[in-house]
Formats: sequence, structure tokens, C-alpha cells
Amino acid sequence: MYGREVETALKSKNISVGDFIRAKWRGSIFEGLLMPRPDVGDENMVVLKMKNGYNIGLKTLDLDLVEKQKTTEKPLKIESNPALPPISVIATGGTISSKVDYKTGGVHMLMSAEEILSTAPEIRKFVKIKSIVNPFTIASEDINYREWVKLAEITAKQVNEAEGAVILHGTDTMHYTSSALSFMLPHLSKPVVLVGAQRSQDRPSRDGVLNLTCASIFSVSNHAGVSIVMHGTSNDDYCLAIPGTKVRKMHTSRRDAFRPINAKPRAVIFPDGKIEFKDEVKKRSEDEVKADTSFNPKVGLVKVHPSSDPEIIDFFISKNYKGLIIEGTGLGHVPTQTIRKEDSWIEWIKKASKEMVVGITSQCVYGRTHPSVYSNLRLLRKTGAIHCEDMLTETALIKLSFLLGHDYERKEVEKKLVENLAGEINKRITIDEFLN
Repeated sequence: MYGREVETALKSKNISVGDFIRAKWRGSIFEGLLMPRPDVGDENMVVLKMKNGYNIGLKTLDLDLVEKQKTTEKPLKIESNPALPPISVIATGGTISSKVDYKTGGVHMLMSAEEILSTAPEIRKFVKIKSIVNPFTIASEDINYREWVKLAEITAKQVNEAEGAVILHGTDTMHYTSSALSFMLPHLSKPVVLVGAQRSQDRPSRDGVLNLTCASIFSVSNHAGVSIVMHGTSNDDYCLAIPGTKVRKMHTSRRDAFRPINAKPRAVIFPDGKIEFKDEVKKRSEDEVKADTSFNPKVGLVKVHPSSDPEIIDFFISKNYKGLIIEGTGLGHVPTQTIRKEDSWIEWIKKASKEMVVGITSQCVYGRTHPSVYSNLRLLRKTGAIHCEDMLTETALIKLSFLLGHDYERKEVEKKLVENLAGEINKRITIDEFLN
């Protein structure tokens, strides 16, 4: 709610939130939609959303005139061509799945084909939306393995009834979800594409339009697998399709935040429908897709750092964890031959390895871990810990949880941890796969 001064002035003009108004302020004329008052800020500041997408605040003490304007804008009605290939859209939350309702100031989910097409009308040239499913509406930072299980089951059903599936998802943990789906949909025969937005739809710098358009294009292409499709550069020129187990969000706010790690992008996708594949891909088929949602969440994650206390490992042992991923330094080091014996992680990891499967990754992000280049690494290998090749820490965490969810003997889990099950291990990393 605005302050009493603003509410009185607006009521006298029969103006309410969501109306298009014209205001004279300090000799200049401003036109735009009257927005709800933000939770913070001056309660006597009128907020307008300009036609250019930006918001502006006008101090009411300096307002000379406020008038309600007539608008001839009509709701956008866009229909898909029924001859186009059908896709399923699965909306889970996040910026790309929603838009601002200027009448209430709230945000609501896009839950009709018409609404989704209205945000990215170029989609109608390439696909038709067969169905829209909303299994949950949740910020991606709040998603856990229960949502991954539900999403895998729904995605399997939807992709069997369409040519591909596009999953609208928040960006913060989208790469965790893409990794989980890569393992939970083990014989995927069609494209499953996760897509998000770094900027909201009401901002001039919005990225969801291009992302959603490119994701839709890629969802009906001749390949099979889980990918994330997001901006390839900070401009609106193309998107990258990145393998679901080799991708990470590398920036908090840039539009091209998602990058391939130790891998090439699967493809470059242009908004005109052109696709340039950059790596070998599995071709699509009509094979039935079945979800394998076995998962054990009792896998911990610890980051090694100078002065880190190895006793933290005892917490996971005491809580009966079944697995532990340790994100080491460099090639997968942990404090080893320290000046003070109590600072060494070796005995603690040896203790943990008797109780659970322990995997080692690198906080370097790029590159491969190795168990024998240095003497300290060879000592670490003797503890029973397993260096996880070039797997991302997030992917290793998901993979170990997935493996431990099955009725495998421990030796089988350890063997499969370093087998390439879903494109998570790249046996040969080239120079082109760094900072790609």
C-alpha cells in the first residue's frame, strides 16, 4: 500500500494499481503503468513502469498532475500451427515460469500455452505446445531430491507422449536438476531441455525470450539427452545447449552464466531455428522412456581449505551417511603431511572409507583429479577414497546418491562411480574445453 498522501491523490482521480497513467513531474511528462509500492522505500513515492521496461519513482510532493489514460491494448492471442511437432512444457517455478500481475503486484505462473507463447511468440514457428504440467512451484534453491524424483517420473511420461520436453526451472540449482535427470532417465530417447532466465520478463535486459525460443527449437531436434539451454553470450545472438552432467552456473547474474565444464557444448542454437551441433550426440528414437528414481540422499559434501578441520568427517559418520564427496584442491589433494599431525585429513578419510564410499573431486572446476601424481595423492589413495576423474563436484554428489539408492554391493558402487554413465566423465579433455 502507498502512503495516505498518495492513496488520497489517486482515489480522487479514480486511479488504481495497474492503470496506465500520465504524470507531470518537475516540468517533465511521464507515462506508464502504476505499480504496487515496493516493500521498501518511501511510501509517498509513485512507481511507474515505463514503456521501455524500466521503473521510475516520482515523489508525490513534486507531482503537478496525474491523469488516468485510456489504453487500447488488447490481450495477445497467439496460436500454434497444429502441423508443428508437439512438445510438453513442465513448469516448476523460477523467473522464466512467471510474470508480474500489475493489478496485484504479485507474480503468477504461466500455465497456459497462450501465456507462454505470448512471452516468446517466436516459439509458434517451431513447435506446438501439447501439454503443460506444473508438478510443483518452488524456488530452485529450495528443491531437493524429492522434487527430482517427481520430476523424473513426470518427464518420462510427458516425453513418451511428445517429441520432446522443455522444463522451466530456476537457475540457481538448475545444473543439479539436469544432473539428477541425466541419471534418472538412463535410456532417454528424446530431448529433455531445462531452461531458465537470469532476468525477469519485465526488464529490458530480459533473457527468457531467447532462452525459451532456443530451448523449444532444440527440444525437437535430432538428438536424445538432457541439456540446459541458456544464452551463449551476453548478447541476444544465440544459445548454447550444454550436457546435463557437464554444466555449471558460473556467474550470479550474467545472461551467459551457464558454461560447459570439461566438455564442448552439444550445440549452438540460433533464434531463426538453425542448429550447429558441436559434438557427437545420441540420435533420437521412439524407444519408451522409463524413469529410474532410486536415490539415497545420505551423501555429504565437504570442501577442503587451508586450516580446515578434518574432524567434520566424524559428523557424517555419526549421522550414518552412506557416502561422502570431498572437494579437494588441485588434482584432488587434502591436507596430508602437515606439520601438526592432527591437521592431516588422511586418518579421518581412512576411518570414513570403512563406513561409506568416499569420492574426491577438485575445486578447480576445470581439469581432472589424479590419485598418483604426487606422494600426498598416493597416500590419499591408500585410504580407500576414489578420485572422480573430471566430474563436477555437484555431478559426483548426485551420481553417488543415485548409485547408493540401488541394491548394489559396495564394490559395484565404487566401480560405477568412475564409469561414464551419463556423459559425466570425459576421458580426453582438449584445450577447447577450457573457459568455453
